[in-house]
Amino acid sequence: MDSDTLQAFQKELTCSICMDFFLDPVTIDCGHSFCRPCLCLCWEEGQTPMCCPECRRGSEKPDFKTNIVLKNLASLARRARASYVNSSEEHTCVAHKEAKGVFCDVENSLLCGLCSQSPEHVAHSHSPMQWAAEQCRENLLKRMDSLWNMTQEMQTSLKQETSKTQSLKEYVALRKVMIKAEYQKMHLFLCEDQHLHLDTIEREAKEIFQQLKESELRMIQQKESLKDMYRELTERCHKPDMELLQDLGNLLERTELVQMQKPQPVNPELTSWRFPGILDMLNSFRVHNVLTQETITHYMSLPEDVRSMMFGDERQGTSREPQSTQSFAAWGAQTFTSGRHYWEVDVPHSLNWILGVCKDSLVSDTGITIDFEEASLLFSLRMNNHYRLSTNSPPLIQYMEKPLGKIGVFLDYDNGSVSFYDADKGSLICSLVSSSFSSPLKPFLCLGSP
Repeated sequence: MDSDTLQAFQKELTCSICMDFFLDPVTIDCGHSFCRPCLCLCWEEGQTPMCCPECRRGSEKPDFKTNIVLKNLASLARRARASYVNSSEEHTCVAHKEAKGVFCDVENSLLCGLCSQSPEHVAHSHSPMQWAAEQCRENLLKRMDSLWNMTQEMQTSLKQETSKTQSLKEYVALRKVMIKAEYQKMHLFLCEDQHLHLDTIEREAKEIFQQLKESELRMIQQKESLKDMYRELTERCHKPDMELLQDLGNLLERTELVQMQKPQPVNPELTSWRFPGILDMLNSFRVHNVLTQETITHYMSLPEDVRSMMFGDERQGTSREPQSTQSFAAWGAQTFTSGRHYWEVDVPHSLNWILGVCKDSLVSDTGITIDFEEASLLFSLRMNNHYRLSTNSPPLIQYMEKPLGKIGVFLDYDNGSVSFYDADKGSLICSLVSSSFSSPLKPFLCLGSP
């Protein structure tokens, strides 16, 4: 093969991004081919992702299969290039003045032929340098794939952490409104306690915002560390065989260290503050035996906005069909059409529960359907290793400590409000206010399976 033909052949096996022979090549929709690592980084950092770096044509899918033919040809081209690399003193055995062409699989080091037969290495398994280099590239590609997946996971975690900041800001603003409204029910001498409460939540919120900011920074730094290691592995894969295998153990150790340093997300949670005298006031409206009991196999039919708020990104990719589980359900034997009413419910051992008042409930052999038109409900769900409190009206996450004992429910029908309290601590969980109630309301409770 003449020189011009050889150069043209090698050009066809060269990635236009890194200008080196293809490494795990993929062919995208427009027909152009690139190294998979180069394309991933290009699309990750580009202003217009999912476009061909050469023709700028959009791509319909982000994942492509390896082009086996190009991969094999590029491997042959690398071997041909390696045969032209002159041996240097660094790659020559000092003791035997012979080129290092054997790789020790046990010590991850290059040896000359005589060293490989020495007593120190004769019992070890050995491989030809070029074969070992190709195996090393394949192993590094697998590690790169793991690094890239972690990078994408970190990007998702970063987006979720960033969204927590905005969500928490909105919640803190609403929380202040709740607190102010609660203090209006109490006597004027509690003003000092009110100001102290607001200052505390402001200070706690500031600390949590700082924690979220630091968490976002850690995730950004970890993402960049992962990408830097990814780039380093990419560069190492493009090295000639001898350079590729130099100090390989240290490279693999640093790769594992970067992957182990995964930051944990922040779980923002505000302290439950005790309201002096609130339980005494609420108990003046105490009603008893508001719930009848029945055990059934059921599912809850939830509106889309409530389902999205309750489960968020953590339910992406899962079925939205309701799951049938053996649960305990109880609802009011009496209905309320006016006045103020307070009752308490004990939920000490339940991981998941729904509590509040509703317009009506339809009970059948297959499940319970709640009319959410005038329902005011508090949900407790176990999400991974923590609990999430949320409400349906408005659909909102409650960044509060989960009550572990009795929960008080205060219905002020005439003013259109329902408030939930941690009865053991005497603290407010949340207040739900609507314009007015127009239909009879009944208490409702659903406890999930333990």
